[in-house]
This record gives sequence, structure tokens and C-alpha cells, in this order.
Amino acid sequence: MFPSVLSTDSVPLNMSGGNRVTEFILLSFPCPREMQILLFGVFSLTYVLTLMGNGSIIWAVRLDHQLHTPMYILLAHFSFLEICYVNTTVPNMLANFLSETKTISFTACFLQFYFFFSTGITEPFFLSLMAFDRYLAICQPLHYPTIMTGRFCIKLVLFCWVTGFLCFPLPIYFMTQLPFCGPNVIDHFICDPGPLLALTCVHSPKLELSFSIISSLAIFLTFPFILGSYTLVFRAVLRVPSAAGRKKAFSTCGSHLTVVSLFFGTVLVMYITPTSGHITTTQKIVTLFYSVFTPLVNPLIYSLRNKEMKTALKKVQLAMKILPNK
Repeated sequence: MFPSVLSTDSVPLNMSGGNRVTEFILLSFPCPREMQILLFGVFSLTYVLTLMGNGSIIWAVRLDHQLHTPMYILLAHFSFLEICYVNTTVPNMLANFLSETKTISFTACFLQFYFFFSTGITEPFFLSLMAFDRYLAICQPLHYPTIMTGRFCIKLVLFCWVTGFLCFPLPIYFMTQLPFCGPNVIDHFICDPGPLLALTCVHSPKLELSFSIISSLAIFLTFPFILGSYTLVFRAVLRVPSAAGRKKAFSTCGSHLTVVSLFFGTVLVMYITPTSGHITTTQKIVTLFYSVFTPLVNPLIYSLRNKEMKTALKKVQLAMKILPNK
């Protein structure tokens, strides 16, 4: 999700005549063939469930007019973002499990790099926007309908998408211009900037610094904003005289905070983990958690504690049963 500085256990590449690297080897999770097939089955199931869960939320918001409100529109876009996110890594990882060579072309590697980190860095922007929406709805209820209009909501959504996808093009372009003269082995299941920079012929501290600055800004600007928004929200909720009103507000905000905790918790683990060559497995597991399992559980978190969403999902289930009979 965010660039990490990793060292790789590399295998020398025969670079006769000054040839440059044209493909990389993603080691993924080295293990016996039987275990590779088992992992393929597990992650295939996880992938399908993730697409179904997030897709159901999108369809529920689209079909149920009662959910055509800013909060659920943002949730639908967030679910679409999660679908995009898993599609940047899981299909290639599944193919890697069954592959003998485990190679990925130079172009495909950097395309994965761009889309993986662009969707990843878009996520805290959406989480900030969702926190801002809850702040307005609970702390400024009289002004909420006039401030968070449908048009303004869409503008904020577009801002999140555009900002996220404009963060990395230049650094990635400059990185592709560096000479990669081997070795070409990446001890990871994604094309991460840390291992990639370790494979270049020249040291580029400015490029490393640019990746660190971008990811740090995304984390340390959005996290305090989210924390501050929910602090104000909880102060306002505690002043609500109705117990039922407090329960509903806490339930809605609790779902958001659970997702926020999962996201920033794993990202902060990446930041505080030492960057020695012996923790490659730890880095891969943490990356696997926030890139594969978090998108799987997010739909459950949002739907299980939300009556409106559960009702809408039942309508989607009913519609799916009716369609085959037509």
C-alpha cells in the first residue's frame, strides 16, 4: 500500500554484454509445490469472496434509493476502490503460485507498482472524507444537507481519486529510467519500490526520499484529521439525550473506526518494522494482510453493524434469485 524499504536475497544474473533486465522474478512465498497449490485455492476463495462482498455493497447502494445519501455513496466508492486494489495484486499472485518461472515483465511490474500504490494511497483520502462526512452529519446536523450536497460529494470523491493517482507517476517514471543491470529476483509477491531500487545499478537517494515523503504525507496528514474528526463526533454523541440516538451514532462510527484501525494499524507496523534482510517474511505477511484480507473483511464490518445496509443487501439477494427465473 505504501512503499517500504526492503532488502532482497538476490541471485546473480548473467549479464553478458551489458544487457539490461527485461523481466523480474517474484519469489512470492517459496514452498513445496503442494503448498503452492493449497495457497492458490485459499487465495482464490478469498479473492472471489472479496469481489462478491464489495460488489454487493455497490449494488445495494445502487438499487436502494434510501441509500442514495453521501454516507452510502462514499461507502460504494470505497468498496469499488477495494475491488480495484485487490485486482492489482491477487490475479498475478494466483498465476505466480501455478507458474514454474514466476516471472513478470519490466512493464507489467511497474504498472502493478503504479496501480497498487495509487489505489493504496487513495484509501486514506477516502477514509478522511468518510470521517468528514460523519463529522458534518453529527456535529453540524442543521447545515449538513446544505453543505454535503450530491454535487459537492461527487467533487470530493473525484478529488480523492485524482489526488491518489497523481502521487506516483513522476517518481515511477524516473525510476523506470534507472539502469537495472541485475540481479532480477524480488523476494516479494508484489513489485515494491524497496526491492526494485535495490536492483538498480546506481544508488538514488533522492528517489527513495520522494517515495518516503509521498507516503509519509498521506499517512501523517490524513490520520490526525480522521482522529480529530472522530474525537469531535464522540464528544457530540455523548451529549445526545436519547440512548437510541447515541447507540445508532456509535454503531455507524464504530464501523468506520474499525476499518480505520485496520488500515493505519498495518501501515504503522510497516513503518516501525526494522528494514533488515531478515524480516522479509514479516513485511510480506503485513503487506498480505492489508492488501488481501482487509478488503475481504471491510464489507462485513460495514454491513453487520448497519441495519439499512443489511436490509439493502437482502434486496440484492432477492433480486439475484429473481433474475435467473426471468
